[in-house]
Amino acid sequence: MTLVPDEAILQTLIYADIFDYPLTPGEVHHFLIGACASTDSVRAALNESSWLLAHTTRANGYVMLRGRQAIGPLRDERRRASAALWPRARRWGRVVGCLPFVRMVAVTGALALDNAPAGDDVDYLIVTAPGRVWLARGLAVLVVRAARLRGVGLCPNYVLAETALAQSRRDLFVAHDLAQMVPLVGFDVYDQMRAANAWAEAYLPHARQPRRQEAELAPHGWVARAKALAERLLGGRLGDALEAWERRRKLRRFAPQAARPGSAAELDAERVKGHFEDRGQPILNRFDERVRQFLADAEGA
Repeated sequence: MTLVPDEAILQTLIYADIFDYPLTPGEVHHFLIGACASTDSVRAALNESSWLLAHTTRANGYVMLRGRQAIGPLRDERRRASAALWPRARRWGRVVGCLPFVRMVAVTGALALDNAPAGDDVDYLIVTAPGRVWLARGLAVLVVRAARLRGVGLCPNYVLAETALAQSRRDLFVAHDLAQMVPLVGFDVYDQMRAANAWAEAYLPHARQPRRQEAELAPHGWVARAKALAERLLGGRLGDALEAWERRRKLRRFAPQAARPGSAAELDAERVKGHFEDRGQPILNRFDERVRQFLADAEGA
């Protein structure tokens, strides 16, 4: 049997706990941080390691840190809320996938893990054809407004070109974002994105495919033909002019927010990442501190 470092399992649980997200034993294996192991060896460690048993507990089929049993019912509550959101995510994800120059649509954020609270927005990552990032984002914003009129919150907070799939930031937070996203449109582009970020496997070696599998929602029939026609009409000088205009307009608007200390925004010809507050680094700081504290407590016990 392959031996599993107990610390890797504990780190996996600590990272999930930051999001109030207890894991099933299968999820512990899927999101195991920095170690390769069989499913059976992970289960055996969870059941037999005295060190892990001293720091973890079980409730309702979940594994969590000792003293954190309350997040079990919270996950169940959020799972039910997420189940209500998924039909909307699929419906509007299909609409976004029909827009000109859109090559991939994936659900990200809390919903991707069925951990969204009631009334939460649906976060999308969108991949576009090169040279049409800002135009495609502008069209997606029109969809956002249409959805809002129907009481649905959408947030296309990361739009990037097919030529910018490789992520410049390489850490556990980004590796989790890549591993957690659930593609709805453009499965071939999703595969390309994962291949372009193979570095993430060093952090999460088992999470090579999304935990949740959805059916491809790419347009077909007359919708696909209409999309192709729109791309031909906007593929030349008219599209270039609209792209440049939308980019200049939004950069003027976003400049003050992007310049703030702690911003993680990326705004250029290939990326529109509207993360004006860096959530990743504070989470990684909390994770590192909690891991150090757990190990220090274990050594002192």
